[in-house]
Amino acid sequence: MQPLRRGFTLIELLVVIAIIAILIGLLLPAVQKVREAAARAQSQNNLKQIGLAFHGYHDANGMFPPGYQAGYAGQPVPAVDAAPGWAWGTFLLPHLEQDNVFRQLRLDRPCWDTVNAAAVRTPLKVFLCPAAPNAGPTMTVKDSGGAVLAEFGLSHFVANNGQDETWAYDLPDLSGLPGIGPFYRNSKTRTASVTDGLSNTVFVGEHTTISDKTWVGVVPGAEVCPLDPFRYPFTSCDAAATLVLCHSGPAPAEPGVVHPPSFPTCHVCQMYAPWQGGNVLLGDGSVRFVPTSVNLNTWAALASIRGGEVVGDY
Repeated sequence: MQPLRRGFTLIELLVVIAIIAILIGLLLPAVQKVREAAARAQSQNNLKQIGLAFHGYHDANGMFPPGYQAGYAGQPVPAVDAAPGWAWGTFLLPHLEQDNVFRQLRLDRPCWDTVNAAAVRTPLKVFLCPAAPNAGPTMTVKDSGGAVLAEFGLSHFVANNGQDETWAYDLPDLSGLPGIGPFYRNSKTRTASVTDGLSNTVFVGEHTTISDKTWVGVVPGAEVCPLDPFRYPFTSCDAAATLVLCHSGPAPAEPGVVHPPSFPTCHVCQMYAPWQGGNVLLGDGSVRFVPTSVNLNTWAALASIRGGEVVGDY
């Protein structure tokens, strides 16, 4: 006579399942924290590489690259956005070990020209944050009527335009504007120009989630809009320059209004990240995490290159 084989009862199975569910519930937050920490570390590492590239470019050219380029060498400098539009990210490519992509670009033609169409769609990991929900690999550039102007490689980093919005001014020379930052249309910033100190000036920071940015350039007539206007009701579409630039405030049109990283106002022209704050690259090549709770005056001071402000604690 064979002995009876006793299996698990239904209650015992339910208890085991419940225990497993509890263990998974305990582990998931820890796993999520590890993933977030890894993503933040990767974003910081990418910013450090970009910082080295900025200084490599400065060593080779005696200045940092322009925020973006309007007008061709040897021709009168236009007072508005114009061809070719190439931005700071493009000029850094040879210093980011992206010579193959750089050599494919016809810099003598507009960045949106069909001759450049294939190369400018190239996704580059150095310009991406692993935690960003808008993961690309490309972004579509449109005008205010929704017409497609170009398709560019995505970037989760933007350059600092300063406190004001220089794209609001039709001037051939923007360098004299109060609160100017290191990068703007046809900027030629040198280390000596940053009298506030490179370690006290933000060069580049994270921008994800709200709107798409690019490493390629600026297309005149383009409009940068929130990806989900219902989720971000406080923001609206902005000018083409915000494809590659952002500002901190305050601007004369918004007196007293400052936009720290990831601040709830959620403008497409501010730095924004998947966490409460954002990683920023300073002019000396160091990378810092700036919380949303940063002192507003401190954040505005970090945005200008020669404001003479005292930078307090972050």
